[in-house]
Amino acid sequence: MSIPPSQQSAVPARPGGPAPQAHPGTPAVPPQPQGQSPEQPQAPQQGQARQQPQAPQQEQGRGQGGQQRRPGDFAPSASAVSPADLERTGSIITAISAVFQSRVVGQENLRTTLVAALAAGGHVLLESVPGLAKTTAASALASSITGSFARIQCTPDLMPNDIIGTQIFNYGSGTFTTQLGPVHANVVLLDEINRSSAKTQSAMLEAMQERQTSIGGEVYSLPEPFMVLATQNPIEEEGTYVLPEAQMDRFLMKEILTYPRPGEEHEILDRSTSGSLTGPREAVANVSLEDVRFLQQTVDSVYVDPAVKRYIIDLVFTTRGSGPRPVPNLTQSVRVGASPRGSLALMRVGQAHALLNGRDYVTPDDVRAMRYGVLRHRLVLTFDALASGIKPEQIIDAVFHAVPMP
Repeated sequence: MSIPPSQQSAVPARPGGPAPQAHPGTPAVPPQPQGQSPEQPQAPQQGQARQQPQAPQQEQGRGQGGQQRRPGDFAPSASAVSPADLERTGSIITAISAVFQSRVVGQENLRTTLVAALAAGGHVLLESVPGLAKTTAASALASSITGSFARIQCTPDLMPNDIIGTQIFNYGSGTFTTQLGPVHANVVLLDEINRSSAKTQSAMLEAMQERQTSIGGEVYSLPEPFMVLATQNPIEEEGTYVLPEAQMDRFLMKEILTYPRPGEEHEILDRSTSGSLTGPREAVANVSLEDVRFLQQTVDSVYVDPAVKRYIIDLVFTTRGSGPRPVPNLTQSVRVGASPRGSLALMRVGQAHALLNGRDYVTPDDVRAMRYGVLRHRLVLTFDALASGIKPEQIIDAVFHAVPMP
């Protein structure tokens, strides 16, 4: 996978020598601009393609007509969201962020991901080595709203009835009564989900997608809002159960946590010595469930320009090996591209990101802002790509580099 010939002309040659050539069959990923989020992809490992310089931004940002559209050009003719509603959503987001920052040091990307997923009404999969505040972040988000919270520690002997609930026989009345499981909460934390059996993992599919559970032939609706935060540990995977692709696709975003910076870790130590590292676990903000429902309804009203929708479609089709500017040799690295649920996720997260920034319309930058979290778990890499150490983030960067912005 390399940069298409139509863009290679914009790549400056190396002084005193020919331009760098990518190894056949491996992706040449453009370098990240300064200020990229901490989750940026790692440099290619040995045996991968050498990075090519990125084309100038003004060339990449031009649409089909050769003219670059300004961010204001994607706004609707009339306001999609009233100023009063924008002010209310801004106060809700500020209150949630304040509670999160009081419990978690740093991790701004994680905060943005969780707040955007809450506004979009989706689920989040968190992955990192132990000790990077995955569980703390999930409980901090739950404590920022006045809803119910349930934590489920996944183990190999955890059964589906332990999650969704079961029927209990009452000897006094001679009848069965239904005991709802912990999944019937507003925010559910599935800790180390990859340690539960495949049967237990599949029991969450109906809850995550249909927002309901079936117990003894009866259907029980889950509360609104409903959000699942699942964590998994990428190390010590002996005896664990890898999440199937069908369940991975149910997560709106997948966030990979990184180590804190030295200054942030110093603040962690300071909070520990002062006794303020762990905050209260009950709701401490004035964000009600009605506020969360209002936030999600406002996301539905955020305007998406047809050009932005076409941009999303081109990106998703490019991950499948087609698109307006197919990336050569992509099929050698990607076995399965993003599904239509990926298109919906890109648009939905773009709407939430625009609302987080106080706008009632989506720009291409909103689509690009959280591209890793939306697409990294929707691309199935080939064995050759995995053996070469190619990361999904490298594939995503190559796709976004190939597709011109409107």
